[in-house]
Amino acid sequence: MKETILLIALTLFMISIAILLYRVIAGPTLPDRAIALDTIGVNLISAIAIISIMLQTKAFLEAILILGILSFIGTIAFSKFIERGVIVERKGDS
Repeated sequence: MKETILLIALTLFMISIAILLYRVIAGPTLPDRAIALDTIGVNLISAIAIISIMLQTKAFLEAILILGILSFIGTIAFSKFIERGVIVERKGDS
């Protein structure tokens, strides 16, 4: 029963990622694309956690942490780009 529920959840996460990938490609605005990318990161973390539970291993915990950090940094960089037009400001740029 537990395996069936986990498999259904994993399937729903994969469907959600596919729908969000469409939103990244055909999103009407840049903030919509940024939110879709952030949500894809969260769904990937959840899917990896479900796979880790199904395989009964802790080997994927490092991948979850790294993906979470990279997703957070990517979201911050994308939001700075949307707000200012640049990600890293230099002293010579005005």
